Amino acid sequence: MSPLPETEIHRNAVAAGGHQIRDAENRCLDLRHRVLHSGLPPSSYQSLTRLLDAELRSLSRLTSSPSPFLPLSSNIGYLESIGRLLLHPSIQCVTRVSRPIIAAGSDLPVHVDLVCTFRCCPAWFVVSDRNPSYLSWIGPRGLRARVERVAVAARSAGALKPASVLLVFSRGVPSYVANNLVREFGASEINFFKNEDEDVFKELEEGWVGVRWPDSSNCRVFEIKISPDDRGGAICSSQVMDETVEVCESSEGFGSVLSKMNMDSAHAVNFDTTALVALVSGISNGDCERLMKAPEHEMRARFKGNYEFVTAQVNSELEHPIMVEFGVALAGKRGIICESVRSEFQELVSMCGGQNEKLRAGWLLNHLGVVPDSPSERVMSLPTTRKIALKNKIVFGTGDHWHAPTLTANMGFVRAISQTSMSLLTIHHKPRALTGD
Repeated sequence: MSPLPETEIHRNAVAAGGHQIRDAENRCLDLRHRVLHSGLPPSSYQSLTRLLDAELRSLSRLTSSPSPFLPLSSNIGYLESIGRLLLHPSIQCVTRVSRPIIAAGSDLPVHVDLVCTFRCCPAWFVVSDRNPSYLSWIGPRGLRARVERVAVAARSAGALKPASVLLVFSRGVPSYVANNLVREFGASEINFFKNEDEDVFKELEEGWVGVRWPDSSNCRVFEIKISPDDRGGAICSSQVMDETVEVCESSEGFGSVLSKMNMDSAHAVNFDTTALVALVSGISNGDCERLMKAPEHEMRARFKGNYEFVTAQVNSELEHPIMVEFGVALAGKRGIICESVRSEFQELVSMCGGQNEKLRAGWLLNHLGVVPDSPSERVMSLPTTRKIALKNKIVFGTGDHWHAPTLTANMGFVRAISQTSMSLLTIHHKPRALTGD
């Protein structure tokens, strides 16, 4: 059989290169579609979509003149690995994607692919999509030097300090490298993607269909602990008189929410004062219709400058009853509050709460665990400003110390925290005010 003419070999090579480019473009579009339709907040994936758009522009330039005989140089495998992490159900509160971090006392940045919360703790993820055959351990470009730089930066990162650094080898890792990670850095391999739904989406003529993540079977993940679990101290229950039982039973939504909570659960939710007020407010507990029927002049005289604020909350409650949201967020969870919140809430209710609101407040406190003010070091390391007040650092930091999301309507503080790139677990709810009834 005679060999193919040189021109035909060249033509076949160009065709193969064009196929590689189109395949990479489709993978970019597939990942972009899934991220955009994931339901994640845009702040979590904007950096990834920008990287995907840049990759698509680069591939588009190659389409006009694909290079024969040369393997396609593309970042799509690396971007898919980040996307797979971003969409993982254990990953929450992503604040940075594929960006450098400069630790305190260092002028050299380290590259971190994901700053997020993992297992209710702050975490950094570093991704490698290299062929394991080309992974080396020693040398200035070896893996050992890179891991050491990341670990040192993590320990001195201040407010961004993670509890652990996770190394993701998307295409696998040689045994000797894995052994060195365990021996020199105390790393442990975890089944991060075990039993995960690994479907991605691909657009065909009949629509979007599920396919598998490419090359996912060889992926290995190693975790290096940076900060020990410093949770400590006892959780005490408040003791309140049983006179509140009657009002709890008569308030179906309120009583239902409390009955769904579990003080023996290992999963806690930290309440700030706004959450406690919203739970006991008359607006959340059946007073909306009566407030809407009250004459406007009486409502204005009663609430004065807060009239529009209260009216807006009443309308919000009629459209979206807040107890439904609380029931979902708190089901099976243990509720905790710090001493500062308990003191502030009791003072607020005693001054502004009506009789039923005071009774509900007592019953609510009886269903919550009280912990000392014990804010985490990383939250307290944030500079105190007008938007990041010390009082809020104590409340949210105590939740962070206990690895518990803070239930809050204080979105000003949450936005200010997100601007620092700190990953902090929070659950947002709409505000509700005490009515005094």
